[in-house]
Amino acid sequence: MAPTVPWPVLITRLSAWAVAACGLLAGTASRWATGRVLRRPVAGSAERAVVPALVRLGPTFVKGGQLLSTRADLLPRAACATLAGLTDRMDPMPAADVRRALSTAYAGGRAWPFAEFDYAAVASGSIAGVYRARLRDGRAVAVKVRRPGLDRRMVADFRLLALAAGVGERMPGLRGLPARLMVDQVGAAVLGQLDLAREAVMLERLRDNLGTMVRIPATVPAAAGEGVLVMEFLDGLQRFGPASFTGEQRGTIVRRVLHAVYQMLFIDGLVHCDMHPGNLYLRPSGEVVLLDAGFVVELSPTVRKLFAQFFVNMALGRAEECAEIVLRSAASVPAGADLAGFRRDLSGLVRQNHGRRAGEFRLGPFAARLFELQRRHRISAAPEFVFPLLSLLVLEGMINDFDVHVDFQKESIPTLFQALRS
Repeated sequence: MAPTVPWPVLITRLSAWAVAACGLLAGTASRWATGRVLRRPVAGSAERAVVPALVRLGPTFVKGGQLLSTRADLLPRAACATLAGLTDRMDPMPAADVRRALSTAYAGGRAWPFAEFDYAAVASGSIAGVYRARLRDGRAVAVKVRRPGLDRRMVADFRLLALAAGVGERMPGLRGLPARLMVDQVGAAVLGQLDLAREAVMLERLRDNLGTMVRIPATVPAAAGEGVLVMEFLDGLQRFGPASFTGEQRGTIVRRVLHAVYQMLFIDGLVHCDMHPGNLYLRPSGEVVLLDAGFVVELSPTVRKLFAQFFVNMALGRAEECAEIVLRSAASVPAGADLAGFRRDLSGLVRQNHGRRAGEFRLGPFAARLFELQRRHRISAAPEFVFPLLSLLVLEGMINDFDVHVDFQKESIPTLFQALRS
């Protein structure tokens, strides 16, 4: 349940917005003036102005911007490209903040579970930092600690954003932009990442579902607390990349990752949507390790079936069926929409991409074109149908580095048919 946000917190956040907006306007004016003096535009001025302003506003805008950068079904490509400049690498919390968060988590007479605790962060994001510690029984653990005070601040941000979106949708020039829909969809995904108890549950469910395909750290519930997640510490991790693996090993790793993703998408319906290089690692043995289950989406049986049907029909080249599935999965289809034109254009897109291998097929441009067609015809995609695409989009570049010959579509068919049979 979202915490109650008193008016002083809302006013404080609104003031922070105003300061950031003033800084953005001042920076834009300065760059405009520089361009006037030089008699040429200053390259990259929009990105250099917008991205730092969002970072100053904090995790709500960093996380929200990252998610919106993938939503080409809702935003123009230029806006998505600008937001893609956001990163989640943040300065570590001061040790005093870590101690304050831990004292809250283990208050009320709870025993301190750690024999050792290293306050130097192993990793640091906008919502939490990760620290190495040792339990009293000698086990090495990773401790994820949420930054103190974030919950009220981020809930306040989204409440203010919802109010602003409602007003914006009525203004000339912004009519037709689904601002409130964007806030609602992104807000649910971002605020869900504050709940580390939920993340612990998701980690264990993913461990049960994915078995030996992917290594996921086991949680230690007895040592956890409010805003603190404790899990086994996995050493020997290296960034997800070809490194010194042979061609045969690379092919095995790629297929293992793809089958794990297809298992999530089509069989289990519990999808990790954040499989970027900061969360996906390898061990020297070739074992694939997946960390951080903060952004996990659970698909309803209906959406999971539609998602499976779309991919199996795409793999088989049934273009018209793919168009019908997209329409059936849409959150809304406006009256008077050119459905015949949408079907024609989407069918052409599927035919164009059918049967391509990883070296030829690019999911990013395919998804961008799909979303462009939806946006042009004002067909709003359901978030449950869009977010799972993130798990494939962020993997695409890494997989092509490993093995350009893997066939995304062919590899999915056994899992797809298993899903449709069940």
